[in-house]
Parts: sequence; C-alpha cells; structure tokens
Amino acid sequence: MLQALLLGLIAFVAQSEFALGTSLISRPIVTGLFTGLVMGDIKTGLIMGATLELAFIGSFSIGGSIPPDVVTGGILGVAFSIASKTGIETVLLLALPIATFTLILKNVYLGLLIPMLSHKADIYAEKGNTKGIERMQILSGLGLSFMLAAIVFFSYLLGSNVISSILNAIPDFIQRGLAVATGIIPALGFAMLAKLLINKTVIPYLFLGFAIAIYSQIPLTGIAIMGAILSVIIVNITNGIELRYKTKNQGEVENDEDF
Repeated sequence: MLQALLLGLIAFVAQSEFALGTSLISRPIVTGLFTGLVMGDIKTGLIMGATLELAFIGSFSIGGSIPPDVVTGGILGVAFSIASKTGIETVLLLALPIATFTLILKNVYLGLLIPMLSHKADIYAEKGNTKGIERMQILSGLGLSFMLAAIVFFSYLLGSNVISSILNAIPDFIQRGLAVATGIIPALGFAMLAKLLINKTVIPYLFLGFAIAIYSQIPLTGIAIMGAILSVIIVNITNGIELRYKTKNQGEVENDEDF
C-alpha cells in the first residue's frame, strides 16, 4: 500500500511539471530514479529509466499530436519489472502498452473534460468572476495529475502480483526476443528524434559526430561537450554577422536620408 501511494505521488508530481515550467521531471530517466528509490533498488531503477528514455527520447507533444504517456509507462514499467525481479528487457514490454493505454484515457480527459471546464470558465468570465476562472484553470491542470496518480496507484496495488505471474510464465525464447528488442527500440527512439530535428542545415554535424565517434577514442560525453561548444561558437559567429549586416544597412539608410 505504501509503495503504491508513493508511486502515485511520483506520478502526480511528474505530471504537474508544467505548473513549474517544463522541467522535464516527467522523463523516464527521472521517474525511474525515484521509482527505484521507492522500490528499494535505485541502481536498477536508474538503468531501466535510462533504457526507457532512449525508447521515448522522441516522444514530445507537437501541436495536436500527443505521444504515449511517459509518466505512467515509465513508473509502472520500472516498478513492475523491479517487483517481478526480471531483466531490463521486460521494462519495455510493460512500459509501451501502459503508456499507450494511458494515452487513450488522457485523450478522453483532454477531449471531454477540459472543454467542459473551459466552457465553465467562459461563463465565469462573462460574470467577471476571476476567482472562478482561476479555479477552472487549476482544476483542469491538477485533474490530469490526479488521474495519472490514480492510474499508477491502483495499477500497482492490484496488478503487481498478476504481472509477476504473467512475466514468469513467458517462455525463454520470447524472453530472448525481448532482450534483442531492448537493443532495437532505443534505436527507434533516436530515429523518431532524428525525424523531428534533422534537416539540410544540421545533417553535416550529425555525420561529423559519427565520424568523430568512429575514428577517435573520444567517449560520447566528450563528443557531446565538443558539439555544445561548437554550437555556441557558430551561434555567436552568426549573430555577429547579422549584427554587422544590420548596422551596415542602417548606416546606408541614414546616408540616403541625409542626401
């Protein structure tokens, strides 16, 4: 019961990140750490969270497109995997369906309940009731956090033993297949991210990073640091060129006006 409550609290705080700005505390690598703390195995929780982060690395809301829910998928996937004492490969087996199912419930909330609260806020606005508008705003945000917290709480409370039994009944050849999928799905996550970010301007830097990684002994962290420094230098150079161009054009306009 206590573990279920704490996991629900993690889900509530993770979903409430937008109240404090986009702090990314909802990402699996963060929730996996705290889930591991609750389950008594921080190391495994962090490793599983990092594995899920690779799979969900390209999952961000863009416009009206809402990706599978990383909060419930990350928390319950890690919690069930640690509770059943299975390998890292099972965390993907559990997290992806859970995240997809929660997405359906989120769409119901966002598509039905949010418009109702917005309509109520419009009524308060017509009456000049600012307190009522504030209540609708707070309720619409916290309502989703409470919903995800409830999903995590009841799912872990009622399903931990069932999930453990199901995982123990999975044949060995399927377990080996899941181990292979563990290495494939993170690549899919990077492919999703690349689809969003890569264009003609940045693709040379992508191949530059691959070349450095292949032909040098520099670790990935070092390459990332080099990439960050290179990005800052390029931005500063670009801004300097634009500033000189604007200054030159402004001077030409002033000379024309004097003439």
